[in-house]
Amino acid sequence: MSQPAPDAPETIETDSATVACDGGNGALGHPRVYLTMGDKGWVECPYCDRLFKLKPGARHGGGH
Repeated sequence: MSQPAPDAPETIETDSATVACDGGNGALGHPRVYLTMGDKGWVECPYCDRLFKLKPGARHGGGH
C-alpha cells in the first residue's frame, strides 16, 4: 500500500470517500476531477497534490 506524499500542499478532511477538486483558485485552478478513496482512506489530486483524508469514523468506500 502506498503512502500519501509527506509534503502535500493542503490536507482536507471529509466525510465522503468521493471528492471533487478544482484546485480552489477559480479560473487559476485546474479542471474539476472526481476522486475516490476506496479502502485507503485518502487520495491525492493528480493536478495540485491536495490530500483528501476521511475524517475519523467516516465510512470507507461509500461515496454519495
